[in-house]
Amino acid sequence: MGKPTGFLEYRRMNCLAELPEERIKHWNEFHALQKEDERRRQGGRCMDCGVPFCQSGVQLAGMFTGCPLHNLIPEWNDLVYSGSDGLAFERLRKTNNFPEFTGRVCPALCEAACTCGLHDEPVTVRENELAIVESAWREGRIRPNPPKVRTGKRVAVVGSGPAGLAAADQLNHRGHTVTVFEREDRVGGLLMYGVPNMKLEKQIVQRRTGLMAAEGVEFCTGCDVGRTLSARQLREEYDAVILCCGAKKPRTLAAAAGVDGASFAVDFLAGATRALLDGAAPAGCCVSAAGKDVVIVGGGDTGNDCVGTALRMGCRSVVQLEMMPKSPEKRTAENPWPQWPCICKTDYGQEEAAAVFGADPRRYQTTIKECRTDETGALRAVVTVRLEPKEENGRRRMEEVPGSEEELPCQMLLIAAGFLGPEDYIAEAFALPRDARSNIATAPGTFSVEAQNGRVFAAGDMRRGQSLVVWAIAEGRAAAEEADAFLMGYSNPV
Repeated sequence: MGKPTGFLEYRRMNCLAELPEERIKHWNEFHALQKEDERRRQGGRCMDCGVPFCQSGVQLAGMFTGCPLHNLIPEWNDLVYSGSDGLAFERLRKTNNFPEFTGRVCPALCEAACTCGLHDEPVTVRENELAIVESAWREGRIRPNPPKVRTGKRVAVVGSGPAGLAAADQLNHRGHTVTVFEREDRVGGLLMYGVPNMKLEKQIVQRRTGLMAAEGVEFCTGCDVGRTLSARQLREEYDAVILCCGAKKPRTLAAAAGVDGASFAVDFLAGATRALLDGAAPAGCCVSAAGKDVVIVGGGDTGNDCVGTALRMGCRSVVQLEMMPKSPEKRTAENPWPQWPCICKTDYGQEEAAAVFGADPRRYQTTIKECRTDETGALRAVVTVRLEPKEENGRRRMEEVPGSEEELPCQMLLIAAGFLGPEDYIAEAFALPRDARSNIATAPGTFSVEAQNGRVFAAGDMRRGQSLVVWAIAEGRAAAEEADAFLMGYSNPV
């Protein structure tokens, strides 16, 4: 512990963000890393509290709190404070393959469990993590390090999102020959086409995958396993297969079925990113919000990303609908530390909408009841209805409030209502069993698909359901360790 009284002497200082009115004029990240002296002070706030809940990664009251990767947070915070950036990076890389991703897009489960947060503001764990890894890139500490010996075992990883990349990285460093199959035109999965550029610039993803390629990982883009490439071929040519295909089957909205002007959020976000990467203006991409009244169904991270993207395209207005009641501003007695704080959070997109239009875009306890079209069949308006919670047999459900209908102008309706597990064709291609939530069912306590005689593994969102990047990395690492043990008779993670 570098500064025993640091948490008393130093206040939490977040990285400065560009003003909303300015950052919506571009598609780049908008937070500036702090100067070294301030970053050291922030590291000095870490208490080395004896029981570091920040790295626990445990479930409390049905929600997870603390880092699922069990990052050695007090250790590298101490090293940040002492200016030992190189050693801090060595501690960080032991548990996290891609801190440059989690340092940008993770909701910081670690900070929610920080002991400082019990009576004060938590340590800036996520920002410290990002500063450590970016310093390592800048100083040349991260460079290709291919394994010196190969095992002769071949592994196919299907899907290049965070779970697939983590599994591939671990197995490659172990000495196995790894090929990653990606159906899109670029590597990265969710990181490339699900997370908007202003949260994670795509050269950051390409920088890491370029390093992995230099270390021996082979990437095959445009390879759609289950369609253009058969499951049988993979089983025949590889000693093990790890499926990390995500949970990209979107939840539909009955009122919007077949409506011209209604799109799934994931398609909208992917289209904007693809246009940006191809050198075109996202406002002119195939599904553009430019000049339109946009209504978004879904109050989560994806819905917020749609708000920020629509604003950058030049929408005329934006409204975000959330079925559930608004969360409280502060923790309630029923939601004590170190549980995940069930409080209302205003994210970057909502901040930007408030700056542009003068009000928070969210409307709670509201959903779409009807879509109205013009004479050409194009969407022109939606009818919303208010919802009220009702208790029934100990469970709460939302019911329509009669007479609460309201018409909103709308030429673009974006559905960000979550996902229902992996797409059917990949499960059918490998004859994979499903669980009650339609995710891929693996043997209890493992990542192995029992029906495939131990040679096929599943990890990430397709196994646990729609989740966080940090959880995907944790799943990929764990699946890689299990696959390694299957291949070699024991596991020796690098």
